[in-house]
Amino acid sequence: MSEDKNAIPVPYGGYVLHDTPVSFNTEKPVTKVRVKNTGDRPVQVGSHFHFFEVNKELEFDRESALGKRLNITATTAIRFEPGDEIEVELIPYSGNNDIFGFNNLVDMTGQQLADVINDPIKLKSLIDNARQAGFKMPNHPS
Repeated sequence: MSEDKNAIPVPYGGYVLHDTPVSFNTEKPVTKVRVKNTGDRPVQVGSHFHFFEVNKELEFDRESALGKRLNITATTAIRFEPGDEIEVELIPYSGNNDIFGFNNLVDMTGQQLADVINDPIKLKSLIDNARQAGFKMPNHPS
């Protein structure tokens, strides 16, 4: 067996890190949203959670977050402590953009979601349903 003379020795279970930063999601449009935790408990949001449907106590422009997730690496999260106000970057989902589960506010295929986003009446109805369910948005009383 021949050995690569330029190989970096790595112990079992060790890592070899690249010497330059790794870029991801560079081709996706970014939406910046300011988020405030109005609750009395910390809230942690994972990388692929549908941001429109995150915890009710997080107040932000949910319409801007429809069909989007955090622009952070997979398996990571952002934590919002009570009173924190943080600007986050959101990107659209890839693939079919089907969104089911989470807090069951959307539950639709990517095509259905595109239809809602492009129809002001359907979009208003979706936003109103979220408000009625207690999801906080700017200019919405607690």
